[in-house]
Amino acid sequence: MNTKEDFLNGQILLIDKPLEWSSFQAVNALKWAIRKKFGLKKIKIGHAGTLDPLATGLLIICTGKFTKKIPELQGQAKEYTGTFTLGASTPSYDLETQVNQTFPTEHLSENRIKTATAQFLGVIDQVPPIFSALKKDGKRLYELARKGKQVEIKSRKVEISEFEITRIELPEVDFRVVCSKGTYIRSLAHDFGKALDSGAYLSELRRTKIGDFNVNNATSPDVFKENLEVNVSP
Repeated sequence: MNTKEDFLNGQILLIDKPLEWSSFQAVNALKWAIRKKFGLKKIKIGHAGTLDPLATGLLIICTGKFTKKIPELQGQAKEYTGTFTLGASTPSYDLETQVNQTFPTEHLSENRIKTATAQFLGVIDQVPPIFSALKKDGKRLYELARKGKQVEIKSRKVEISEFEITRIELPEVDFRVVCSKGTYIRSLAHDFGKALDSGAYLSELRRTKIGDFNVNNATSPDVFKENLEVNVSP
């Protein structure tokens, strides 16, 4: 059973972030639950790597003195599973924005789709999506994008160590990717569509692993709160 001292000294909490929650909301839910349970005025708490609201899956949350471990945890390899929808693109490269272009898919064979993954393996140059939380001139890119401003975004080097296609039912294609910190799966979707002489956007995303941590061992914020009420000693 976890005590107040346990949370203050440091815990690594594995949370399965629900769809449409921001990572900040998940951290806040745990923070308030822990503060309320133990009557704490404040507690250090933070996550080791953001997940978009439209993604689900593993969020590592550190409390107390373990918040110092966040940079180390953020640097670990991550595994994702999800779905690309081929034959169309969106400005955000995912479902946050509406389809703005459509492309042919008749020329796409199962073999072509599967072999296209090879060109993305290893260290590659990737341009982050305009709809991202990265900053340019002090402004977040998605703020500029929503105002319709044109912004030049520099590519950066990321590493993809595994990329496999696990299901093909056009226009949907399921995938599993293992990649370095800083990789945007939305950008991978967009670039994958181009590589197929078509288009693609990310329609579903789930983070399944960060380093040795697995989403199978994670709980939802609601279950965490319930367990805290039931199992924690005073």
